[in-house]
Amino acid sequence: MPITKQTISLKSALTIAQTALECGKSNGFKPLAVVILDSGGHLKAYLADDETSLLRFNIAFGKAWGCLGMGFAGREFERRAAAQPQFINALQAMSDGKVVPVRGGVLIHSQSGQIIGAVGISGDNSANDELCAIHGIKAAGLIANHGDSE
Repeated sequence: MPITKQTISLKSALTIAQTALECGKSNGFKPLAVVILDSGGHLKAYLADDETSLLRFNIAFGKAWGCLGMGFAGREFERRAAAQPQFINALQAMSDGKVVPVRGGVLIHSQSGQIIGAVGISGDNSANDELCAIHGIKAAGLIANHGDSE
């Protein structure tokens, strides 16, 4: 029997994106852009607040895409960028600048622990972006992996 790779459903992706935007509004954050990628790195959902600036999609995509590509989330990316800037520079070159190694990129795990996608959010500071991503993932009944064990 073939093994099938789990991925995030459209329903869960939309729940995450909508809840993340609501989190930003209720906390008075700047306008957010939310990208949800499936486990293969394909765009599953994109939502943005009104008045979101032009590059927010690209930044949010880069946060999510980098997490999936490397298999770890934004907090770990920040640590590695600080500790290994030459590697991050090489990674930027290999990915044509797509990787954004900061908070706001969060891996999405199923209840069984499998990575089924990633969220990238951009618009406010990276810690607030991450807060909204985690809030959205939890609202969908899934597990958020932000890069720390807490």
